[in-house]
Amino acid sequence: MILEYIVIALYTISLVLILMYALAQLNLLFNYLKARKKQDNSPKFDLANAEEVPYITIQLPVYNELYVMERLLDNIAKLNYPSDKLEIQVLDDSTDESVETTAQHITKLQENGLDIQHIRRKNREGFKAGALKEGLKIAKGEFIAIFDADFLPKSCWLEETVPFFKNPEIGVVQTRWGHINRNYSTLTKIQAFALDAHFTLEQVGRNSQGHFINFNGTAGIWRKECIYDAGNWEGDTLTEDLDLSYRAQLKKWKFKYLENVETPAELPVVISAARSQQFRWNKGGAENFQKMLKRIITCKNIPFKTKVHGMLHLLNSSMFTCIFLVAILSIPMLYIKNEYAHLKIYFLVMSFFIVSTLIFFVCYWFMYKKTYGGGFINFIKYIGAFFSFFSIAMGFSLHNTIAVMEGHFGKKSEFVRTPKFNIKSIADGWKNNKYVRNKPSMNVIIEGLLAVYFAFGMYSAFIVGDQGGDFGLFPFHLMLFIGFGYVFFKSLFSKA
Repeated sequence: MILEYIVIALYTISLVLILMYALAQLNLLFNYLKARKKQDNSPKFDLANAEEVPYITIQLPVYNELYVMERLLDNIAKLNYPSDKLEIQVLDDSTDESVETTAQHITKLQENGLDIQHIRRKNREGFKAGALKEGLKIAKGEFIAIFDADFLPKSCWLEETVPFFKNPEIGVVQTRWGHINRNYSTLTKIQAFALDAHFTLEQVGRNSQGHFINFNGTAGIWRKECIYDAGNWEGDTLTEDLDLSYRAQLKKWKFKYLENVETPAELPVVISAARSQQFRWNKGGAENFQKMLKRIITCKNIPFKTKVHGMLHLLNSSMFTCIFLVAILSIPMLYIKNEYAHLKIYFLVMSFFIVSTLIFFVCYWFMYKKTYGGGFINFIKYIGAFFSFFSIAMGFSLHNTIAVMEGHFGKKSEFVRTPKFNIKSIADGWKNNKYVRNKPSMNVIIEGLLAVYFAFGMYSAFIVGDQGGDFGLFPFHLMLFIGFGYVFFKSLFSKA
């Protein structure tokens, strides 16, 4: 019975932690709905008045972006802003032939009167953080806008964001990501679903109540003074954006999130690219939890509720560990439940998962409704989208759990960039992309075995007990089977 009690304890603890996270999401939903009713009366610069127009530096940190560099540079050149108050830094750490083509394109833009510089380093020390820090040393701008290579801000982007810095307490203005290839495949739809939740429910829900939010690494602007005051960019975690965001807010700088300003970008279209991005984000979140936990707890300038939301925010990625544990232990729990009748009371714990799922279902519906609209037809589509998202998110739980564990235990790894494809529609191809990793990791085999394991879980529903089976966990095992099966086959065959 000792082993059974250990399984029950681990299962229960994991479910309770997931429920706590779900309740935090529900609180963010209430914050989000309240925030939508408020008018924004923030003071703003009048950019029609030349004396109020601040100097802006745009930083473009790039690394081997052969397929999107021309698109990026042409798009940035179209931004509306007084040319005498704007400079562009192409922070190019590339090691391939894109260096030469980028240099040629920059020369053409310079000939057209654009203040744009091609900045190269001798090594990639500090990765993206190191490149941003290097460019900052010579940046002329009072404010620093940052765009990754796959982002395509609209021509009015600076006009919509810069004015908010009239408030001297604002250290960062962050905009919402859009998705130019949202409907390319099931994979891009799932990624868009998850990111939309973050950029509506979470960012607005936290920011509206003064809780910590994060600069998302791109599509935002920093006040240079804020960067320096917070300690400058540091490359000791894989999410340098999250790291600097928390250090800045611990220094009492305020962040301004603009949900209504969308910055379109490209989602990864192959699962190997999505895996590398997920690994970096989840490991970086765990690294920052380890780095920031003590500072958050001991900071006397922030309210208790903000501390709680901050810790849960940094533990976002760690929820995959709880999900993975619940998944693995759910089949033993099914057998324990039907073997030991005197433990029946303990299995009321299973309702935690149902309650958590319902909370997520309600929260994400508001996000989905904002993007696609309400109504019965869209609600039916949402049910399918939520089922797909939940299944595939659980299918990534092994991969993301490994990332989280590495982050918590301090294992260092290289910053692996997400390859870009310059893909907008299904007619665009990616198979000749030189940056795509064709060899799947050994973890893919384990994911395939897990799909078989959860198929056994579905079979078990028919044979356990003496009352004709137990189908309470059947939908859960079905989603896990679909999720791990999807991740396994897509990873094995490297298809979008």
